[in-house]
Amino acid sequence: MKLYSMPSSGNSYKVRLLLALLGRTAEIVDVEDSSPAIAKAKAEGHLPFGKAPVLELDDGQLLPESNAILCWLGEGTEFVPADPFERARMLSWMFWEQNQHEGTVAVRGALQFYPPRRHLATPERMADLLERGHAHLQVMEDRLAGHDWLSGEGMTLADICLYGYTHTAGERGGFDMSRFPGINRWIQRISALPGYVGLDG
Repeated sequence: MKLYSMPSSGNSYKVRLLLALLGRTAEIVDVEDSSPAIAKAKAEGHLPFGKAPVLELDDGQLLPESNAILCWLGEGTEFVPADPFERARMLSWMFWEQNQHEGTVAVRGALQFYPPRRHLATPERMADLLERGHAHLQVMEDRLAGHDWLSGEGMTLADICLYGYTHTAGERGGFDMSRFPGINRWIQRISALPGYVGLDG
């Protein structure tokens, strides 16, 4: 397999993390934001939706979107519940991550991290993202204050999915992570897993 991956992106990192936890390998093609490599990958048709990550299967099929890739890689593994309701509950967290959480936590971090986007980081927008991002993190905290994992009693793809941007929310996004002890314990739990690799790993 070949993974077109943006090294600095939490969405691409989710896939690299799952591959590492599963002990699976893929050829990594780095396509960093605004780089010649990502322009080349787009021109050659390797990024169907115009962005990374994209997993290219051994037969040449292309699978875009981080959470779709997680579901494909996770099929039949310990990270996907066998029970239909538990699986759906896992997916509900993953849909929420893309629809709500990423739009504040990831976006605020991106506006500060990527120089070409900093002109969009107006004080009003950053304040709004901070307030709404803290509210989204509180949703996670409400669950993790009394549970080890986001969905069910074991680790699922939901945890890998939300770990991608949550674990750098303080460093990149400027969120006050001291407000979320349950999240912090969860971050430590995941980073201690056998096979774990960090964002820069």
